[in-house]
Amino acid sequence: MTGRTRLSIAAALLAALGWAVVSVFDPGLDWVRGAREHWAAFVQQQPVASSVLFVFAYLLVAALALPGALLLTLLAGALFGLAHGVLLVTVGASLGALLALLLVRLLFRESFRKRFGDRLQRVERGIERDGAYYLFMLRLVPVLPFFLVNALTALTPIRAGTFYWVSLFGMLPATMVYVNAGTQLASLTNLAGLLSPGLLISLVLLGVFPLLAKGPIAWLVVRIRGAWRGRLARAQWASMRPRRFDRNLIVVGGGSAGLVAAYVAAALKARVTLIERDVMGGDCLNTGCVPSKALIRAARLVHQARHSDRWGIRAMSPQFEFADVMARVRETIQRVAPHDSPERYEALGVECIRGAARIVSPWEVELTSPQGEASRRLSARKLIIATGAEPILPVVPGIELIDPLSSDTVWALNELPSRLLVLGGGPIGCEMAQAFARLGARVTLVERGGRLLPREDADTSAALLSAFQAEGIEVLLHCELAEIRPPDGKPVARLSQSGEIRWLAFDRLFAALGRRARVEGAGLDALGLALEPDGTLQVDDWLQTSEPDVLACGDVASDRRFTHAASHMAWHASINALFGHLWPLKIDWSVFPVCTFVDPEIARVGLSEDEARVAGLRLEVTRYDLVDLDRAIIDGSAKGFIKVLTHAGSDRIVGASIVGDHAGELIAGFATAMRHRIGLKALLSTIVAYPTWSESGKALAGQWRREHASPRLLNLLSRYHTRRRR
Repeated sequence: MTGRTRLSIAAALLAALGWAVVSVFDPGLDWVRGAREHWAAFVQQQPVASSVLFVFAYLLVAALALPGALLLTLLAGALFGLAHGVLLVTVGASLGALLALLLVRLLFRESFRKRFGDRLQRVERGIERDGAYYLFMLRLVPVLPFFLVNALTALTPIRAGTFYWVSLFGMLPATMVYVNAGTQLASLTNLAGLLSPGLLISLVLLGVFPLLAKGPIAWLVVRIRGAWRGRLARAQWASMRPRRFDRNLIVVGGGSAGLVAAYVAAALKARVTLIERDVMGGDCLNTGCVPSKALIRAARLVHQARHSDRWGIRAMSPQFEFADVMARVRETIQRVAPHDSPERYEALGVECIRGAARIVSPWEVELTSPQGEASRRLSARKLIIATGAEPILPVVPGIELIDPLSSDTVWALNELPSRLLVLGGGPIGCEMAQAFARLGARVTLVERGGRLLPREDADTSAALLSAFQAEGIEVLLHCELAEIRPPDGKPVARLSQSGEIRWLAFDRLFAALGRRARVEGAGLDALGLALEPDGTLQVDDWLQTSEPDVLACGDVASDRRFTHAASHMAWHASINALFGHLWPLKIDWSVFPVCTFVDPEIARVGLSEDEARVAGLRLEVTRYDLVDLDRAIIDGSAKGFIKVLTHAGSDRIVGASIVGDHAGELIAGFATAMRHRIGLKALLSTIVAYPTWSESGKALAGQWRREHASPRLLNLLSRYHTRRRR
């Protein structure tokens, strides 16, 4: 049962409850009739003053949750008539609701957040995603207490302006019904007549309608928004918009994102052109995922050979040359390259062009070949920018005197540095530091922050720090590179660690300080596309840039700089470029796994424990140590742990972290469970082969089950079995 269905059923049940209560207590209408007779003359003599007085009275009743709102609504119809009464009630009720919202936020929000932080977080996420729809639905069902709606909504992050306008229009249908009933006051015998089953069914259906219409309404909103932005863009570039387009889509950049975007478009039979200025495959193939994992694999093999006694082999002495290892890395790139080659993509229906692209309008690209031939202009209805990112190099005195290595240039090395200084304790820095250390380099890793992999939990970072220290890697935390001085021999770095100065000689410096979006050199500045504070292209949930006919994906448009993130974005960008005018698809990042390929391997999906604690969520943490896993013991890899976060009292997974061998493979099971809302109970009932690493997920589910076993039930079972033995 979906959340939408549950919400609809709850609305219907509350409506039925309200009808039953009113039917039982049957409040009379004597007060309304008496008030009408008393105030009728005043209303006729002073229409403006009486209107202002009525609005003020209704505002107080709504804001302070005083009884009598329904009776006042009836009185509005009896005194002022249908149109005037609806206007007065709508103004008074909406302003009163807004005042109630502000009062609750001022007086109670912080105390409620401290006490019910986890539940409010779930409500807040729903409000951020669908807040206007839910509030509109609640306003349309008048038997739901409005003061309760005001109070609960006040605890969420919905904007006051949105709350006011949604409340105003949401309350209008019910207001019209009851004000009209007030105009027919003489024919009413009791209030129960206002809540007949037929009327309530109509009101409930009215309340459920926004949920049923959520998809079409969202589609319409996106269409209107896109049409408006498109109109503005065409007005700015009207003189340059072609009457006809040569292609459906042009993709600038042949990395992971560009390849996927072009492939999807070609598979859907669109005419698509892919432009790459250098070599196909981008960073992932040539300088990122493929070469780094090949180097890590070789380094791990050397490390295992040096510690063969763990597997009962007395001694192994690996004989290798660093140049041979790097040659194998480059060979691996060449073996994978055909998967990303122009020939393969041409066969799939993509027009691949090598050259420098300069975007001259939201629909046109000027292309210059590598040979410097005369440029030509290509046009398409949509453009996708996928130009990737590039390493950030340190800006310190003396850096120009050395040749710093980065993830782009390190693969040209043929000689192992005897002393390597690594700047940055993120995923790239940690992976390269361990790989070079295992191949024989003396490595010092410098991290500005207080721990390695700062986006991971503290215990995860601590486990990696212990592993690095055990392998002889020197890790300097709270440390920064201040200066480089090249003496007669090796260059020397001046390091500042917690205010203390230290000098360190090194052979080569590897910079792993992150990556910046590649937004220069393709004419993007001419379009004036909006940028995020970190320099990436600003895109919305449909991957559109500030120019709606130009979309972007991959590292140039996201701080999630992973190949699978680029592919995920590229699929959505391509679909929206081709079919967004019919049915745009919003990108979903709710379940996104990441992995750092160090030893022990580290992977995570969903919330981390630190993130949950900062957000004030009431979550439970279940931990299983891999030292107890049979397959880990067999493989000589009994280290690390699995940690899963669930909602308090529930088996629903909201986050998982794994430290240990095959973490990148194991995290996929938890990502699947989160995506399809599979709880730990279902994992526990799943049969997996023995002995495998997959048993670890089932073992963790068993740990959760034991921690949630009812002591009372266990006691009853013990007594039952005792009786059975008699």
